[in-house]
Amino acid sequence: MSQINILLVDDHLLVRNGLRSLLESEPNFTVVGEGTNGQEGVDFTLELKPDILIIDVRMPIMNGIDAVAQLSKLGTSTRSIILSMHDSEEYILKAISAGASGYLLKDTNKDEFVKAITNVYNGGKYFSGDTTDAIVKSLINGTTPQRTVANSYNDTSKLTKKESEILEFILNGFTNLEIAEKLGKSKRTIETHRFNLMKKLDVKNLVELSKKAQELGF
Repeated sequence: MSQINILLVDDHLLVRNGLRSLLESEPNFTVVGEGTNGQEGVDFTLELKPDILIIDVRMPIMNGIDAVAQLSKLGTSTRSIILSMHDSEEYILKAISAGASGYLLKDTNKDEFVKAITNVYNGGKYFSGDTTDAIVKSLINGTTPQRTVANSYNDTSKLTKKESEILEFILNGFTNLEIAEKLGKSKRTIETHRFNLMKKLDVKNLVELSKKAQELGF
C-alpha cells in the first residue's frame, strides 16, 4: 500500500495526541501536521496537501463542516473525514453536503478507523454511527423514485416563498437557529415554517425531506 499522509485537526491536544499515536502505529500512515480549528484545517490542507484530512466538527473560529465545504469549493484533492461525538442524521447530512468522504464517531475503534481511512484514500466513502448504510447510500447516490413534472410542480407550488427559501437553507445544512440569524427572524418562527413545509411535502424527518427535495429538483 502507498504511504497515506494525514492532517489532524481538533481543538483538544489530548485527542490529537491519541489520534496521532493510533495512526502512526500503522506503517503506511504518516501524520504530516496538526491544526486546532477549521481555519487552520483549510490553511494547512492548502499548504501540506495531505491525502486525508481528519477534522472535528465543533471547533473555534471555523467548524469542521464549514472547513470541508470551503476546501470542496477550492477543488482540493485532499479527501476529508469528519470526526464527531454526534451521530445525528443532521450532522451526517451536513457532512455529506459539505463534501466529506467519511464520518466517524470519536469512540470508533482502531480497526474501523484504519478501514475508514483506507477506503476513503482509495476513493470510497465511509460513514459510521446509527444511520444505516441504506440511508447513506441513498443520499449519496441520489436514488429516489422518478416523479413527473406535473407532480413536482404541484408539490412546489404548495410552498410559500419564505418556506422555499427556508428549505434551501435546510438542504445546505443550516440549523433552525442559523436560519433565524440569517433571515433576522426568531428561532420559533423558523421552526413554524419548517413544520409547515414538511407537512405540505408530506415528510416526517430530514432524510425524507432531502429525498423529496431531490425529486423536486432542489
